[in-house]
Amino acid sequence: MARKNCRSDSDRIETLKRMKHLLDLELSDREIHFIGHIVAHWGALEHEVFTQTLLTFEGVESLPKEMNNIQFSQILELWKERVVNRASARAKRVLVKQYKLIHHCHEYRNALVHGMWEWDRSSLEKIKTTRIKKKQVITTHFTASDLEHLWRTAAEINFAIRYPRGLSDVAKERMAQKGGFFSRAAICLFTGHPLAAELHPSAALIKKKRRRS
Repeated sequence: MARKNCRSDSDRIETLKRMKHLLDLELSDREIHFIGHIVAHWGALEHEVFTQTLLTFEGVESLPKEMNNIQFSQILELWKERVVNRASARAKRVLVKQYKLIHHCHEYRNALVHGMWEWDRSSLEKIKTTRIKKKQVITTHFTASDLEHLWRTAAEINFAIRYPRGLSDVAKERMAQKGGFFSRAAICLFTGHPLAAELHPSAALIKKKRRRS
């Protein structure tokens, strides 16, 4: 019996050694959901601004240093100069507004991505990030509603910089694509890919109805 207990104890010790310890950031699911959206949309935004700016240098032998160091704030100024300022009057009005919004949101995005996270003990519905910039300590507070607003703003900017004339630009892009346009969610739905349920929640319901009929 003693030998059996020793064995079980050693098994437990081995199990504990193999266990992975995960740190709990004490963020709510809602907060993490919106933070993920913000990071994804901002990455798409920076990519689009870079790509639009790069296309203006087509045929040029060498790119300016701003395009080589991938410093977004510098690329943004080039985008303003070479894309926004050269756009037609209607598109320019929209793009100038997005340029100002990007500047406004950039510091909040940096606070989220580069800051050290902590929940606010004096106000439990808030989280705060702290970062050092040029020897200055910067603390920024967010509620879940603030994060949602920042996500939606980034998503709206993403649409506007791609389609400054709105749905007419979307229609032109779709017509220019050979073979038509299908979204990732649509392709997954039509092909029965399991990812369809995550990209388009109603897809799972459609599949269930088909099975029943």
